[in-house]
Amino acid sequence: MPALRAVHKTDPREDLMKQVGDISDHELFHNAVMVAIYLRPKTVMLGGKEFELTDSTRKEDEYQGKVGLVIGKGPSAFVPGDDTDFAGMSVNVGDWIVFRASDGWPITLVRGDGPKDHVLCRVMTEKDIRMRIPSPDYVW
Repeated sequence: MPALRAVHKTDPREDLMKQVGDISDHELFHNAVMVAIYLRPKTVMLGGKEFELTDSTRKEDEYQGKVGLVIGKGPSAFVPGDDTDFAGMSVNVGDWIVFRASDGWPITLVRGDGPKDHVLCRVMTEKDIRMRIPSPDYVW
């Protein structure tokens, strides 16, 4: 269990997938993996007490966030080649992953006109993914 726990009113995986919507017509090429960036909620719990994160702290997730939800994968992502062997490892749509904040190409999926209709994402190669975690709150 993480020491600093985000307080979620709803499931963050379901929320992000709903925000992303149907992207079946978005075709990722080669070994690209597209990840929706996890933005922490305002309320966190530490030592059984709730605290509110400042807006500036939460805003940092947009640029420095290192946890995301896999929302797409190119056809050759995690396919072994002459110089790569993934030892059977892979990720699937819906997996929470960890990566270096500087890795990947930042993009924004525009789903509508409101601020909640913009989903911050990164497109990276499979080699940029460092680990899979069960919850986005296990890494800060």
